Amino acid sequence: MHIENTALIVKDYDDAIRFFVDALGFELVQDSPAATNDGRPKRWVVVRPPDSQTGLLLAQADGEHQGLAIGEQYAGRVGLFLRVDHFDGARQRMLDHGVVFITEPRNEAYGRFAVFLDVAGNRWDLLGPPSEEGPQSTIAVAAHRNG
Repeated sequence: MHIENTALIVKDYDDAIRFFVDALGFELVQDSPAATNDGRPKRWVVVRPPDSQTGLLLAQADGEHQGLAIGEQYAGRVGLFLRVDHFDGARQRMLDHGVVFITEPRNEAYGRFAVFLDVAGNRWDLLGPPSEEGPQSTIAVAAHRNG
């Protein structure tokens, strides 16, 4: 058993595909015509990291209610976590493609990480292996957050 996909509400299919494929290095698994329950056309678009079982179903917002959820699916919290083998290389690729990081990289016991925004404005953690520097102390983290 596994989770096959999780939906991510986006403003535009093609912008989201470009973001996930070009900036994050995901694979476009499927982009097929589909229809809403009432017969209107839509697309079934799935992207996923290479060698991953779980994908993101990119769901273009349909109506005002769904539109309000764009970028707010996790109520301002980090809701998605992208684990990479080479943190600095992945982060640089993302920066080269215009991805916005809202924190500087830092080290914790679970690895090196930084928070970035996806094409819709949702917060993600980019997670890599622990740095040789080790985790930052609580005092250093508090100083970083405060200024």
